[in-house]
Parts: sequence; C-alpha cells; structure tokens
Amino acid sequence: MKFIENSDKGRRYGKTLNGSHFIDGKDDQGSGREQFSSPNASDNNDIVGTFPIADESDLKRAVGAATKAFEKWSQTPAPIRGEVIGRFGQLLLQNKEILAWIVTREVGKTKREALGSVQEAIDTAQFFQSEGRRLYGQTVWSEMRNKECMTYRRPYGVVGIITAGNFPIAVPSWKIIPAVLCGNTVVWKPSEDAPTIGYLFAKLFQEAGLPSGVLNVINGLGAKGTGELMIKGIDKGYFQKFSFTGSTAVGRLIGEACGRQLQVPSLELGGKNPLVIMEDADLKKAVEATLFSCYGTGGQRCTSTGNIILHEKIADKFLSDFQSAAQNLRIGNPCLDSKAYYGPMINARFGEKFLEHFDMAKSDGAKLVLGKGRMTEQNKPKDFVGDAGAGFYCHPTLWEGVTKKMKIFETEVFGPTVNVVRVKNFQEALETANAVPYGLSSAIFTQSPQYMYSFKNGIDAGMTSINNSTTGAEAHLPFGGTKGSGNGTRESGVWVIDAYTKWQAVNVDMSGHLQLAQIDTENTGDGAHSSGAGNLKDYFSPTWA
Repeated sequence: MKFIENSDKGRRYGKTLNGSHFIDGKDDQGSGREQFSSPNASDNNDIVGTFPIADESDLKRAVGAATKAFEKWSQTPAPIRGEVIGRFGQLLLQNKEILAWIVTREVGKTKREALGSVQEAIDTAQFFQSEGRRLYGQTVWSEMRNKECMTYRRPYGVVGIITAGNFPIAVPSWKIIPAVLCGNTVVWKPSEDAPTIGYLFAKLFQEAGLPSGVLNVINGLGAKGTGELMIKGIDKGYFQKFSFTGSTAVGRLIGEACGRQLQVPSLELGGKNPLVIMEDADLKKAVEATLFSCYGTGGQRCTSTGNIILHEKIADKFLSDFQSAAQNLRIGNPCLDSKAYYGPMINARFGEKFLEHFDMAKSDGAKLVLGKGRMTEQNKPKDFVGDAGAGFYCHPTLWEGVTKKMKIFETEVFGPTVNVVRVKNFQEALETANAVPYGLSSAIFTQSPQYMYSFKNGIDAGMTSINNSTTGAEAHLPFGGTKGSGNGTRESGVWVIDAYTKWQAVNVDMSGHLQLAQIDTENTGDGAHSSGAGNLKDYFSPTWA
C-alpha cells in the first residue's frame, strides 16, 4: 500500500492512503486522471484516502476480469470457496480495531458502532463459511420408473454491486460474501464516502486466497459518475445480477434496467420506520431504545425510527423523559471522544439535505420541540469535543403534532430527527404505522401478548422488533423490506442464497427407452370412484382418428 503526506492538522489521525481501483487482483490507477479525496467525516482537515475515478474503460476492464474469473471460480467446489471466506473472516477479526478506526475516520461512526459494524462482517463470514457445505439441492421422486429427478443451485455470473456509506463494511459483506460463496464474481463500486475501507476489504479478501478477478473494485462518484456507469452497464449486458443499497428513487431506476434484461435485482432501499409505544410499555426501556433508534449513527440508518407513535395515556410522560435524555446526548468527534453518542453527518451533502426538512415540517404545521439544525462553535453543546466547523454536526431534532396527512410523516429524512404521532388505541397505532409508503423495519413496546401478536401479524414491514429498537440486524436473519423499501429480496442468512443462485432441474432416465412426462406415466386408478354428473362419459364420446 502507498501513502501520501497528510495535512498538518490531519496527521493526528493517521496516514493518507494513495488508493486505487482493484482489478484482476492488482492495484489499478485507471485510465483517466480524475481523482477524488475521502476526508474524515468529523474533521475535513484529515484526508483518509485519495482515489481515481473510474471511467467506462475501467468498468469494462473490471467486467472482463470478472467474466474470465467466473469460468474457474464457478467450478471451484463450494466447500473450498467457503474455506476462503473462513480465512477472510479470520483476517477481519485479526484487524478488527484497525478497520473500525478507518470506519470512524471515513464516515464518523462512534467507536462502539464502528467495532460493531466490523463484527457484522466477521459474523457474516463465519456464517457463510459453513454454508459452502450446505448449498443444498433436492432429490425428487419421478412419476416414472427407473428415472431420477434432482435440483442444483447454479451461480448467475458477474454481479454488479453498489453500496452506501453508512455501513461501509457490514453491508458490502452481506452482498459480496454470499455472492462469491455461490460461485459468482463481483464488480463493486463502494460509496465515494468510504473508498478506503472498501479498498482494505478487497485486499484482505485477496490475502485470504480469493483468486484474481473474483472481486473487482472500481471507485468514483454516484450520480453522473461511476455509479451511473454501473447502472447503464445493466442494459449493456455487463452483469447477470445486480445488488444495490441506497435510495428508493435510484432503486427504481435499477429495477427498470434489470426488468429490461429479465433480471431480478436485490434492492435494499429506504424506510420511514414506525416505533409504537403502548400504554403498558416499560417506559424506561422504551426511552433508552427509542433514543438509539432515532439518533444512533446520527439517524443515518435506513432502519432509523421515523415516526414515534405514542398511546395518548403515556405520551406526555414519555416525551418529557425522551426530550430530557435527548438534550443531554453527548455529541462530538468520535475520533477524539470515544464516549460520543453520535458524530457528524457522513458528508456535507447529507447535511444540507437534512436541513431542508425543517422547512418541510414547518410548512406542514408540525411543532418543533427540539432541534437547532447544524452545530456551530456558538451553539455546540458544552461537552462537545472537536471542531464543530470541521464536520457537519447536527443537533437532535424532535417534531410534535405530526399527522398522517403531513409530508414529513411519510418522507424519509436521513439525519437525527423524528416525528411524534399520538393515537388513542392499538388499532389506530397499527393503521398509523402502516400509513407510510415504506415497509422496512418496525417496533412496538408493550407488555401485552395480544398487542405483540396483533402487531407482528398486522404490520407491513420486512422486520419487526418487540420491546427493542427498529435498528440492528443479525447475520443469520433475513434483512429487507416491503413497499418502497425493497422488491422482496433479502440480505443475510440462508435466504440471501436465493438471490445469488438460479435453480437447475435435472432428470436422468435409466429405463433404456424413451419415457415422456405426463404422457407415458403409469395410471394406477381404476376409475371406480366416478359417478353421477362427474362421469363425463355420460355426455361426451371421444372420436380420436
């Protein structure tokens, strides 16, 4: 790995990686001269890495390498592929603290969350190592004698992958690890907000023994950049499968392109996640969990709570406790303050977009209970550690008086903000929870078994927590949503294998003569049970020539 000189103010954080694409097992500076930098989200004086911007020729070269590697990798026994993934998981574990530090530098996660995101990748590798010995098909009885029927999972080919910056190592592991386990090869564009962690991910996979060309990484921007080239590549036949994590709007474009190619993409999109708190809830636990649901990662999770739905009997008490706790959250540069609850917005673009929601909410008629927008040196909290002007830090925000008719109620806002909706009973709470165009995550706090049962059966969401946060995922459970949150595909667990394999049905006839299905099948019935109007012989007589 090569490094360049960091700025004087940035040296306290570490070196600046002189990064590259990773194509066919080699560092690749690309065909063009354009570069971009990955600054520290918490302190833009620190440049974590610099990377080339991929153009069409770079993309084609990566696709070519993946296509060539597929021929051999797809024929590699699945247990051997699993062993490579197992070694990769060991390397992630060995380098966990370093990788977490890079995640903290690039996207501003707290130490606790950064370590957790790396652990998610480790868990994923450990889970799928053993799945290399369980890529099961089935054997099925034939309807004929001396004939066998069976099914096999087969890889698609080259998988195009685009991931977001808020989980720059966990989410790529959800996609890349099962894709290569199943025998596919990959062309991946990491988020422009986290190219350094993407580069290290690929290098560690190579060290684990992944053959050249199986995983190729190209860097660049999203809209009007490398990401757009990747999406256009669907129609050019570059990919046999595509996987994307990001906005619903971009997901629709990818879905349209894949539809033209008769492909089913994996789409993990946005959310406006409801968290219901009923009159019998444990309010202490509900406040603690809701704080993290709303403000963990600075609200920059697709599973962050968008609407807190409160039973009117406990609404005032909950809001008093919640507001008090939110006002005392420790916010600052997580590179310098390991006790920070959350850090900055991942980049200024997200920050500016977050600020737009204030006008939306006010025009709707919502009441601002808490929130001052962007932090400055003048309005930052007393215990703030770091330079408020060197990152895009935002105060926690809370809106009251929100109704289902308001735009703020149904619009996903990426950042530390949440709405409060009051309801009279469980049925109104459930209807309110389902009244958004998304269906990713959901949660309810209650002690009632009947409420629990009715909520998990009635909510239209891919994931539901009972007495827990809307955020969080485990590597062995399916992750994904309904409605505007996805297209029914799932990440993680055994369910994701369906996304990266296609079924092949095989039959072997050992009878020594031709047997035609449905035509030469033995009929063991004697027809004795037919009677009355059900006996069509009473009405028709076949006259085959």
